[in-house]
Amino acid sequence: MPDRTKSVAIVADNNARTGGEVNWVVFDIDPRTNELAEGSVPVGAVEGSTTGGKVGYTPPCHAQENYRFTVYALDSKVDLRKGASLDETLKSIADKTIAWGRLTAAHIE
Repeated sequence: MPDRTKSVAIVADNNARTGGEVNWVVFDIDPRTNELAEGSVPVGAVEGSTTGGKVGYTPPCHAQENYRFTVYALDSKVDLRKGASLDETLKSIADKTIAWGRLTAAHIE
């Protein structure tokens, strides 16, 4: 992470040809966080809404699709409410992003 990172956001989605699906939106993660434990959210972090409107993580359903995990290093907190949509989150982080990276996983089983 860049030295001036104050917050981290993660978006997990798929980029299927039939239309994308958001599986997880989480933001305001402390940049010192080095692990995301299964079934929990880092202290102080906030989860947004998935495509289905659920707040929290929705596991991938289609093993034949590609899933993207995009991590954003931000120069300040996002400060949105729990359940914020992907559009709201992306708009809020647009001018705060100082670096980002993406991992794409194919054929999750």
